[in-house]
Amino acid sequence: MAARQSKAQKETVARVMHEYKQGELERGQGGKVRNPKQAIAIALSEAGASNQQSPKENRKKLRETKRKEREGRTAQAQKEGMSQLDDTTRAELYRRAQKAQIPGRSHMDKAALQRALREHQA
Repeated sequence: MAARQSKAQKETVARVMHEYKQGELERGQGGKVRNPKQAIAIALSEAGASNQQSPKENRKKLRETKRKEREGRTAQAQKEGMSQLDDTTRAELYRRAQKAQIPGRSHMDKAALQRALREHQA
C-alpha cells in the first residue's frame, strides 16, 4: 500500500508537471525534459515522495523544494522574471543585481534593489 502525499507534496508535483507540460522543466545537466516518466520521477523527487530515496532524503528534498519555491527559483517564476520583484527576498534581489553588475548594490536596501533592477531591465 502506497503512502499518501501531503498537501505540500501534491502542490509540488502539480507545479513540476505543469512546468513539464509547458516545456520549462529542465534536467540536472541542462536541456529540456521530454520523457513523461522522467518528469514524474523529478516531480516525486522534488516533492519528497520518491520510493528511490530514504525517508530522511525525502524530507530534505521537500524542505529544499519549498525554500526554492518561496525564493522564486522555479522555472515558472524565472519565466515571469522581473514581475515578481515584490515577492523576492533581499538576498535574491542582491544576487540578481550582482548578475546585472549594478554598482552600489551592497549599500542598497530591498526597495532600492527593486528600483535598480526595474531600471536595468527597461
